[in-house]
Amino acid sequence: MSALTQLIQRIQETQGIPGTQGTQGIPGTQGTQVSQVVQAGRRLLLSDCACAAGSTYEDLFEKLDANKDGLVDVSELRAGLAAMGVTSRKGAAQKIISSGDKDKDEGLDFEEFSKYLKEHEKKLRLTFKSLDKNNDGRIDYMEVKQSFADLGIDINQEDAKKILQSIDADGTMTVDWTEWREHFLFNPATNLQEIIRYWKHSSVLDLGDSLSIPDEFTEEEKTTGVWWKQLSAGAMAGAVSRTGTAPLDRMKVFMQVHASKSNKISLVGGFKQMLKEGGAASLWRGNGINVLKIAPETAIKFTAYEQYKKLLSSDGGKVQTHERFIAGSLAGATAQTAIYPMEVMKTRLTLRKTGQYSGMFDCAKKILQKEGVKAFYKGYIPNILGIIPYAGIDLAVYESLKNAWLARYARDTANPGILVLLGCGTISSTCGQLASYPLALIRTRMQAAASMEGAEQMSMSRMVKKIVEKEGFFGLYRGILPNFMKVIPAVSISYVVYEYMRSGLGIQKK
Repeated sequence: MSALTQLIQRIQETQGIPGTQGTQGIPGTQGTQVSQVVQAGRRLLLSDCACAAGSTYEDLFEKLDANKDGLVDVSELRAGLAAMGVTSRKGAAQKIISSGDKDKDEGLDFEEFSKYLKEHEKKLRLTFKSLDKNNDGRIDYMEVKQSFADLGIDINQEDAKKILQSIDADGTMTVDWTEWREHFLFNPATNLQEIIRYWKHSSVLDLGDSLSIPDEFTEEEKTTGVWWKQLSAGAMAGAVSRTGTAPLDRMKVFMQVHASKSNKISLVGGFKQMLKEGGAASLWRGNGINVLKIAPETAIKFTAYEQYKKLLSSDGGKVQTHERFIAGSLAGATAQTAIYPMEVMKTRLTLRKTGQYSGMFDCAKKILQKEGVKAFYKGYIPNILGIIPYAGIDLAVYESLKNAWLARYARDTANPGILVLLGCGTISSTCGQLASYPLALIRTRMQAAASMEGAEQMSMSRMVKKIVEKEGFFGLYRGILPNFMKVIPAVSISYVVYEYMRSGLGIQKK
């Protein structure tokens, strides 16, 4: 049995795809007859639950309220689900009660019960529509396969059919809205995507270099407006993370520009120089504009990404992995082009001496007066070229680590846990930075050249040649140590702030 098959079976057992164990919906088996009896019982109880009429919800509520005290508690709901033949994962009844229990009395009264069902059914309807790619009112195995592919997980037709069979009640190898609703109505999991979206490669891990592929959002998130809350939470996480690691970021830029074989700068020595020249506050020079550029860059990148995906998708709006990568790279290039003058100003402000600039506007004014508009795009070419190796390697390493984890541990659980996700994201982003770092160093030196006394203005190719000749290949990696040192705190701060922001903005945790 393949690891992927084991994963799918484990997902069915633990993540809320109920079904009769040991039967795969194979026509003519005794298991299918049992399944049909169970489905008939569920239909008897749930046939009219989709209606908004209060009486149908009331009938169901009365059936579940075994002791007739006006509340459905966890034990009653668990017993009721078992009576309906719903084999749900451990803790499902508790999660339903917790989600709907607004007055915290450890049970659902009729108003809470009906409100939960209505809201849950709306989510199920949105999800059903997002999986129904051809809008024919039925989901087939190819649409299941594509839904997994959209999340970057490739499954074969047989595995897609097995997932479909666990929901298909009438043996038609398609799932209509009634089957979908009956299958998931009393389960907290609202969609197949939600089950495996733990593995979504989120750009929430802000390392200060916004070259990664943008966040993707489900149709439900776009329809309900959750997407902007996610972006806001990510932007705030990035702002706090960059502020927390700003001294290390300034040290990286300082070493990129000033360190050489003849001018060796250690971490301790570099910080001493900064403190002596400008005091403790100087460690945060350039951080203001570094934080300020997060919002426009995120907004432009997300908007451009959605448009590029539409332009590049060739198969009825379905986006393949390579198309996603191309769209992400183009979106990153578009965003970087729009905000690049802020990147140049960030470098100049980071390296400035005490009294050189009074602030961002003064910096922009002096650059414009002394060097002209072109100065705001110095280092643009190596910066744009750096997007491709960064995003490509970041994505490839993440996918490899994810697949390796699934192959080895999927039989135990489908949820990798926070440490695994953070580990995969940190390693993949670090590999991406390693590949693009020489281009980042060239970009920074070109940005800073005009502000350095006696510095020669050079093209990208000439600068690379000169660095390699004078300092060797590793001269292209000046400042890599403080860059690595900021990775773990940056990732940790980003994640903690992101989760607090999600909670504060009322985004339900998946």
